[in-house]
Amino acid sequence: MLKDTHIEPTVGVVESETVKLDLPSEGFVLEKGGVLPEIYVAYERCGAIRADNRNVVFVCHALTGDAHVAGVRPGETEPSGWWEGMIGPGKGIDTDHYQVICANILSGCKGTTGPSSINPATGRPYGSAFPKITVGDIVEVHRLLLRQLGIPRLAAVIGGSFGGMQVLEWIIRHSKEIDKALVIASAASLNSQALAFDIVGRHAIVADPNWNSGDYYEGKNLPNKGLSSARKLAHITYLSQQLMDAKFGREKRPEWLSAGDEFRNALERNFGTFFQVESYLQYQGEKFIQRFDANSYLHITLAMDEYDIEEHYHSLDAAFANVSSRVLVVSLSGDWLFMPEQSEELVTALLRQKKRVSYCHLNAAAGHDAFLTHICDLKRVVKAFVPASDAADPTSRPQDDQTVKQWQLRHYQKVIEQIPSGGRVLDLGCGNGTLLNLLKQTRGTSGNGVEIDVEQVINAVDSGCDILLEDIDDGLAMIPDNSFDVAVLSETLQTIKRPRELLQQILRVAREAVISFPNFACLEVRTRLLFNGRMPKGKQIPFEWYNTPNIHLFTLKDFLTLCREDNIRVINVVGQGRGLAERLLLGLGLTNLGASSVIVRIAKGPSNGKEG
Repeated sequence: MLKDTHIEPTVGVVESETVKLDLPSEGFVLEKGGVLPEIYVAYERCGAIRADNRNVVFVCHALTGDAHVAGVRPGETEPSGWWEGMIGPGKGIDTDHYQVICANILSGCKGTTGPSSINPATGRPYGSAFPKITVGDIVEVHRLLLRQLGIPRLAAVIGGSFGGMQVLEWIIRHSKEIDKALVIASAASLNSQALAFDIVGRHAIVADPNWNSGDYYEGKNLPNKGLSSARKLAHITYLSQQLMDAKFGREKRPEWLSAGDEFRNALERNFGTFFQVESYLQYQGEKFIQRFDANSYLHITLAMDEYDIEEHYHSLDAAFANVSSRVLVVSLSGDWLFMPEQSEELVTALLRQKKRVSYCHLNAAAGHDAFLTHICDLKRVVKAFVPASDAADPTSRPQDDQTVKQWQLRHYQKVIEQIPSGGRVLDLGCGNGTLLNLLKQTRGTSGNGVEIDVEQVINAVDSGCDILLEDIDDGLAMIPDNSFDVAVLSETLQTIKRPRELLQQILRVAREAVISFPNFACLEVRTRLLFNGRMPKGKQIPFEWYNTPNIHLFTLKDFLTLCREDNIRVINVVGQGRGLAERLLLGLGLTNLGASSVIVRIAKGPSNGKEG
C-alpha cells in the first residue's frame, strides 16, 4: 500500500459543533452501572448535507482520535483532518455525494463528556469520579446524537482499529439501521500481546506521582511523564519492524557529533541514547501530551481491552446472527497489532451466518497505522464499496449495456444452466464479478466471489458483488464447511498449483461444484500436434508455451479418472465444440475428442462412472 502524497481537494472549512443530548430524567445509565446525568457530544459534519439525511456516512474514530476527520479548522490555512486523504470530493468517501459525520467518543477529551468535564453534581472536573465505560456505551451515545440530528438510518458506518470495534458493535446491536459497514484493521477482541502493551501503558500513567488517582485537574502538575511513556509504548505497535528499520535503523541523531561532554554525560546518567528512534518516540510523546488527557486515555484503553464479542455474546456466530448490513472487512499485511487472522475470523463467522461480507487483505508494509497514512489502495476499495451512485438511492445502480450483457450471457450460458435457482454461489477466480451478477439476475442467487487481483476485486465490489480477496492456491481456509450450495470454478483449474487439493476444498465448502476447463484432448489440439509437432496456439489456448498460465495440461478423461480416485460424484458433463467437426463428434458422444472445453458438475460421493 503506497503512501498517498497526491494533493486533492478538501471539504473546506469545517466547524466543530457541540450538542447536549436529550436524556431521560434518570440520566444515561452505563453498562457497568454508572450514571451520567448529562452528556455533551462534540461532532463535525461535512459534505453533501441534504434535508432528507439519507446519505450519511458516520466515521468512528480510533483510540486517540477526535471529530475532526477532514477539512480546515476555522483560522487554519491547511487541511488538518486525521483522515484527510480518505474523505473529500472524489475521495474514498466522496463528499460531493455523501455527508460525513464524526463525533468525539464518550470519555474523550475533545468536547464530548469525559473525565475532564465538569461534574454537574460538584461543579468540579469528574476526575476519579468518572464512571467506567464500554464500547457499547460509546455506540449508544453516538446513536443518540444521530437521532437528535434527525438521522434514523446510515448509508454506511466506517472505522479503523478501535473505530472498527465500534462498527462491529453497532451492526450487532442496530444492523437494521445501517446499509453498509466497513471494519478496517480491527478485531472482535485484542490479542494478549496488544493487551500487554495497553496494560503497561496504563501502569505508566497511574505510577506517575502527578496522577493523584485521577484528581489532578486543579493542581499545578499533570501526569505528563506517564502519559508520554504510554504513548511511546503504543506508538511502537502502530509501526511495522520493516518501516522502523527503513526510517531509523540504528542511526544516531546528528547532534551526537557536536554534543559536548557535559551534555553527553547528563544523557548517559539518565540512560538516554542518541539513537534516532529514541528521538522520534520522544517527539511523539511530547506531541501527544499537548492534545490528550491521561484519564481519557485510561478509560478508553480499558474499554478497548475489555471489548470481547465472543465473551459478551457467547460466540461470533450468535453475535452476527441478526446482522443485515452489507459488511466489508479490511486487514493490512504489516499489521501486528490487529492481525489479519483476526479479520479473517470475523469474515468466517459472517459467512457461516450467510451474511453479505467482502474481505480485502491489502499490502501495507508500514504497519497498523497504514490505514491512516498509506491509503491509496484502501481509498479505492472504500470508494468501490460506498460508490457515489448509491448516495441518492442505496438500491440504484447504473443499467448495464445491453449489448455487453447479451454477450456475457452467451459466453456463460452453459455454466449458468448448471446452477440451481435461488442458491448460494461461490465463484472462484470471479474476476470483475460478471458471472456473479449474471447469476443474480437470471437465477436469483446470492453468494461470494474469490479473487486475488485487487483491481478485479475493486471492480467487482463496485458492481455490487461480495468478494473475498484471497489466493485460491492457498486453499479456502477462511470459508466454513458447507457455506454454499454450489461453487463455480470457470476456466481456472488448469492454472492452479494443486488442483487435486483444491477440488477437495471446493467440495468441503459447497455441496456441489461446476468446473469448466479447456480439454487438451480435443480434435483441434491433437491435429495441430500431429501435423506441426508444436504446442498448439489458438482461441482456446492463446499463449506461447513459455508464458502460459496453464500449468496443468489435462483432458476430460484425466479429470474423470481423478474424480473416481477421489470419490467425487460426476453429476453431468457438457462438452462445447467450436468447429463443425467437433460438434459432429459431440453428437456421436465422443466428448473427449470433440469438446474444446468442458463443463463438469460434481458433488461429494462415489463416482457414477460417467465418461466423455
